[in-house]
Amino acid sequence: MARARARVAVEKTPLMARPKNPDGRGARHYAVLGLVLAGFGAGAVAIARRPPPSPFLLAGRAPVATPAGASHDLRSDFVSTRLFVHTHAACLVELGGGKIRAFWYAGTDEGTQDVTIQTAVFDPAVGRWSAEKMVASRETTQRDLFRYVKKLGNPVAARAADGSLRLFYVTVSLGGWAGSSITTMTSSDDGETWSRARRIVTSPFFNLSTLVKSPAFSYADGTMGLPVHHEFLGKFGELLRLDGSASVVDKVRLSSGRDCLQPVVLIEDENRALVAMRYAGKTRPNRVMLTTTGNAGRDWTLPARSPLANSNAALTGLVLPNGKLLLALNNSEDDRNALTLAVSSDGGTSWKTIYHVEDQSRAEAQGLNEGRYLAAIGKLARETNAAVTDTGGMAESVKRQMFSKHGYSFEFSYPSLIRTSGGDFHLIYTWNEAFIKHVQFDQAQLDEWLK
Repeated sequence: MARARARVAVEKTPLMARPKNPDGRGARHYAVLGLVLAGFGAGAVAIARRPPPSPFLLAGRAPVATPAGASHDLRSDFVSTRLFVHTHAACLVELGGGKIRAFWYAGTDEGTQDVTIQTAVFDPAVGRWSAEKMVASRETTQRDLFRYVKKLGNPVAARAADGSLRLFYVTVSLGGWAGSSITTMTSSDDGETWSRARRIVTSPFFNLSTLVKSPAFSYADGTMGLPVHHEFLGKFGELLRLDGSASVVDKVRLSSGRDCLQPVVLIEDENRALVAMRYAGKTRPNRVMLTTTGNAGRDWTLPARSPLANSNAALTGLVLPNGKLLLALNNSEDDRNALTLAVSSDGGTSWKTIYHVEDQSRAEAQGLNEGRYLAAIGKLARETNAAVTDTGGMAESVKRQMFSKHGYSFEFSYPSLIRTSGGDFHLIYTWNEAFIKHVQFDQAQLDEWLK
């Protein structure tokens, strides 16, 4: 599993005798067989050396008292501000002093060579986001890795056991997203400066097709759990366990086949957790897929459909201090034009929609011409932040991303949700593929929705 073990397993594989047939087909067959045997050998060694089980670490679950008569606090703003770029796949992490940092990727379009990983910081004391800045580009990553990098993708940030901030992001050197691997960097100053980038080795077979999207978590022994997914020859979720240097010490399959992506781990207690996964299959009904563990992730149940609809779109969530599960998702089988919050009080068996963060399903269904669409985007921008001035530029930026042969549409997708140590909730998501939007609410507001 780790880099050294995989290398040793391959190097010790005996060379096969050269076949006598002149066309070399036998040699190729033996070579493939040798690689397969080497992979199984590396897997056997990894299984034999699996680390001892460790309970999940419960973090960010302490209840915060809400003063009697407290007013409901719900605010929104835009995190990103650049016009005429494709902006997507944001994530959040809490910093010191109550601040939070967001990461996302932006470029001409998804998968283009000018895509960069961007970041900005929110200061709740002043209620504003800092100017965004670049964390990594294809060129800087390529320089650090000493290998060709074709494009960058989803970032995920996490707090390591030693207090450092770790950033994971997707890199591709060959082909599409199925050819992905994970790159990581570390910061000891909450994201102001970063170490050199390096690849994480997740497989002895060319280290291909491992992607991130969902939040990491911690085990009680200081190791980190990183949910990942694969898109090569199948679509399935896995759970990596990383040591302090972000090397893989264990991994467990969460699903199989071609149906599940982007697992989100919701830790209920030291041993129990529920994983919610994006459904990428073709068999209706399209539903969020769920799997559970009762032994801190060593074993998982077979994924099963939940009552929640899913339009082949990412989701996120967390466990509330009272044990209820809170998800943010596109609760639709076909569209991403509405984003909702849903809660479960029975461990994921049933769900209740408590708030519509965005909903343009009716406007889209009624049909929009260019004038009405641009006006609608401008109105939504002002409702997000009344101080927005260049609504025209924002509307044109959105039209550039969202107009297609099918007409004008809306998209609110790829949510990221955290609860800070102070008890506030922060939700960010892709806003019409052109901007990242931030919604902040407090416990009093959530209690009102839960009534």
